[in-house]
Amino acid sequence: VAAKVAGMRWLHVLPTIAGIIAPPRARLYMGGGFGATKDTFKYSGRVRPGKRSPPRIVPTSIPRPDYATDGVPKAKGPLLPWQIEVKSDRDIEGMRIAGRVAREVLDAAGRAVAHGVTTDAIDALVHEETIARGAYPSPLNYHGFPKSCCTSVNEVICHGIPDSLKLRDGDIVNIDVTCYIGGYHGDCSETFVVGNVDEAGKQLVKVTYDCWQAAIAYCGPGQPYKGIGEIIEDYIKPYNYQSVAHFCGHGIGKVFHTSPNVLHYRNNEPGRMEVGHVFTIEPMINEGTVRHIDWKDGWTATTKDGKRSAQFEHTLLITPDGVEPLTGRIASSNKFFWE
Repeated sequence: VAAKVAGMRWLHVLPTIAGIIAPPRARLYMGGGFGATKDTFKYSGRVRPGKRSPPRIVPTSIPRPDYATDGVPKAKGPLLPWQIEVKSDRDIEGMRIAGRVAREVLDAAGRAVAHGVTTDAIDALVHEETIARGAYPSPLNYHGFPKSCCTSVNEVICHGIPDSLKLRDGDIVNIDVTCYIGGYHGDCSETFVVGNVDEAGKQLVKVTYDCWQAAIAYCGPGQPYKGIGEIIEDYIKPYNYQSVAHFCGHGIGKVFHTSPNVLHYRNNEPGRMEVGHVFTIEPMINEGTVRHIDWKDGWTATTKDGKRSAQFEHTLLITPDGVEPLTGRIASSNKFFWE
């Protein structure tokens, strides 16, 4: 789940699901008298907010992160943005478990993607698959986020809230899953195609995947974090795509979002990878403008021009030999459309 870049710098204040600075609570727009006024918000594309079901219940037997009850994270990472936690052997063992759980849940969600399926039904499946493994769905009530995963359709860049919206033939949808188990978070996402997607949409998804893979292959001990953004921008340039700068990858472990902030565009930020660092790479690649608009719900971010956006994400561990995707695909994972 992406974090938000504030002022395009490595600020390290309380990170949230939608970014480093918590988004405002969803605002109520009421008319004079009774009921809500007509929705006059200027949406950029086809996607509209639908009806939202209540937050789902997690059994009391499942351990919860510290924000589960009141929405406010208490645990904090390193004090300064250039301080990056080196995970212990015990941490790494726990994060491998969390990463595997997140992978299995994401795969289950991907198998449910089809024409006519609602994003709320996907959220219900994610929730059930998560608690069936004894895990807590990390997004649920994180700074008040109302659902157990994020579903971002077409022009939605990130943090789409699952609701009654039905997927249509030709859509693309990113499903972002994070699971908390044994005191650790595992975070991953993929963009899925719904039925017969046009060639431009399939190209966007495939190029996003390929630039992400190139960025992962770059990682290893001693590599500057800034190189990730260079790899991504150089890869997508021939396609005239744009890499979103407003949201970024992040460190992860016992804390959902922590240092480093991983920027997916060319930058001069400090920091080098060391063995034991764990972080996400999750580029959001747009067909058109890099500019975005925020919906009134305080979470959903869409492209300003209504063109599509795609994203992939892994939780990654730096090892002595390079990099290990802790949320890596397994033998039973869904095949991509190009495989």
